[in-house]
Amino acid sequence: MNNDYDLIIVGAGLAGNCLALALKDSGLRIALVEAASRSQLHDSPAGDRALALAAGTVELLRALNAWQNAADKATAIRHIHVSDRGHFGKARLAADDYAVDALGYVISARDIEDEVATCVETCGITCFYQTRVVGTLSAHDEIHVSLKRGESSINLSAKLLVGADGGQSSVRKLLDIPQRATDYGQTALVTTVQASLPHHNTAYERFTSQGPLALLPVAGKQLSVVWTRQHEQAEDLMMGGEADFLAELQACFGYRLGELRLTAPRRAFPLSLICAERMVSGRSVIIGNAVHQLHPVAGQGFNLGIRDVAHLAELLNQQHRQQGDIGESALLNRYARQRQRDHDRTIGFTDNLVRIFSNEWLPLAALRNTGLTVLDHLPFAKRLLAHHAMGFAQTRPLEAGILHKRRSDNS
Repeated sequence: MNNDYDLIIVGAGLAGNCLALALKDSGLRIALVEAASRSQLHDSPAGDRALALAAGTVELLRALNAWQNAADKATAIRHIHVSDRGHFGKARLAADDYAVDALGYVISARDIEDEVATCVETCGITCFYQTRVVGTLSAHDEIHVSLKRGESSINLSAKLLVGADGGQSSVRKLLDIPQRATDYGQTALVTTVQASLPHHNTAYERFTSQGPLALLPVAGKQLSVVWTRQHEQAEDLMMGGEADFLAELQACFGYRLGELRLTAPRRAFPLSLICAERMVSGRSVIIGNAVHQLHPVAGQGFNLGIRDVAHLAELLNQQHRQQGDIGESALLNRYARQRQRDHDRTIGFTDNLVRIFSNEWLPLAALRNTGLTVLDHLPFAKRLLAHHAMGFAQTRPLEAGILHKRRSDNS
């Protein structure tokens, strides 16, 4: 076996697989390494979670030919309704106002992960499943990666190592990259409900003093629930019966969609803001959740990771076409500087939403509700918010370059 590659990607989740797809026609020799098996990835409880994909993210997935077969399993978000419980302020967005089919889409993580993984496996990229990274060593012109598969050891070398292996990234730990963590004191309660009234493809974001409540439209009259509560209250809701849980959820959301009933198990996830202190170390770079884990408010985490993928893929494509070294420090540091701006904007936006809307101090409540009301009546401000929700406000020319190239290839 030839163990020399140009690029080794660790993590066969959405970020790692999408990066492999974005580079499949580049001429780079790519190896994809994943600690789990395909069946373990498919059966993971994390696959049940609903992902809110921004329209810009879907455009990138479509450009990678990773959306077409998954589209039938997704539900379009054609309206967004933002409100503040117990107050008058609200803001509403509609896809028709911006001449788009949808502001975004909701799909289960399992459905889109399976589709992307299938695309990778059919395009000839070498995949090492059930294989762990146990060591790395950066040399002057390559990086050596030690792997373990069962009792067997495998040694690979490449110009560049990319860690796309999630929040518990082995690559980040091996590179000794520290993290900064902020505990929000909140837990996300995740489930699915059936409403007695149709949702009309509307996503609801309702802010409360305990944290935001999101109801995302899925098939039929069902909605995916992401309900943020303080730790103690979340624990009580998880320990109580379904009737008590539903009664509290109904009181929090109201009866806009009629009566709600549970159609899926309840799950709980503690929430923190976690950011790696750097993205680059030697001939290695980390992307996606290996770098940043955000509060689920506004559904920005996965979309931010996909923009990491698109930006890095375009830089690597350019470098390889110019016969340059894809692992050189100047290139990787340029990537990190350019991505840091988007990270700072998106993380700041998400963090401020949590802090501003999880606060019942009367002057602040009055100010934010006035802001929502003014926003709802200012077309220019609503357009900025819509572009942010669709993921277009953060898209840079490099990401757009992937879209242009793929569209040209498919025309």
